[in-house]
Amino acid sequence: MEFKHISVLLNETIDSLNIKPDGIYIDGTAGGAGHSSEIAKRLTTGRLIALDRDPDAVATASERLKDYNATVVQCNFSEMKLAANELGIYKVDGILLDLGVSSYQLDNGDRGFSYKYEAPLDMRMSQSGITAADLVNDLSVDELTKIFRDYAEEKFAYKIANRIVSERQEKRIETTTQLADIIASCYPAAARRDGNPARKCFQALRIAVNDELGSLERVLDTAFDMLNPGGVLSIITFHSLEDRIVKLRFKKYCTGCTCPPDFPVCVCGNKPKGELRFRKPVTASKEELEVNQRSRSAKLRAIVKL
Repeated sequence: MEFKHISVLLNETIDSLNIKPDGIYIDGTAGGAGHSSEIAKRLTTGRLIALDRDPDAVATASERLKDYNATVVQCNFSEMKLAANELGIYKVDGILLDLGVSSYQLDNGDRGFSYKYEAPLDMRMSQSGITAADLVNDLSVDELTKIFRDYAEEKFAYKIANRIVSERQEKRIETTTQLADIIASCYPAAARRDGNPARKCFQALRIAVNDELGSLERVLDTAFDMLNPGGVLSIITFHSLEDRIVKLRFKKYCTGCTCPPDFPVCVCGNKPKGELRFRKPVTASKEELEVNQRSRSAKLRAIVKL
């Protein structure tokens, strides 16, 4: 299957990076090289480092970026400092993170990300390590409940987790449709009208399998520290959990004095380290929504290092 992915908020994201022809940039989530290609084509003597944990994405990006001054590396974006340092790069002018799952990963039934296709219950972006099937078949009721509740705000989390543990005693849960059917059986008929019952739990398992929130937490300070003064960190989020992490960290970077308001003079010495590019996150236009419904939940936040 060809690696196809429609880049979300493409023009807005490229504009946010304020690309300099001689600058050095990192795309931490290369995917199908949509954003990467637009960055690379704006460079003359500059350089792009494109990262992705998915070997399919690495192969695709390597082919699509072969005519540019770009290097593609397979790694988790949380390891970007090590990857850049190994290439002799220590400071950069811009970093992009397009979070979430790609259209290719969702639409490729063999990868097990979607409840719409019969497939092994996998969900690994890197195609290595623990699978969703491992979690579903090995974790306790309490552990599964926590994943469904914390990562998807699933109101039937305990009931679903309990049913999973009960069902796996009879037969190991190996496929997407097996799991989707179990989840659906825990939903009352009226609640099924709000969309596929499996949507939230599949999202939660994907986040857990790929340690998405942990990777994001680990990379933010690293990425901001790698920026040159005037450099930009742009991040596209797709759900409230990751957007809240980005929003709060950006707020921290933009905060100056933290002394109590009744202090006559500042004694903490803190000064803002960054400045937001936009007062509010950028969302998809009506025109983009008409051609790509998956952009409906996307939010772009960007910060400039002072």
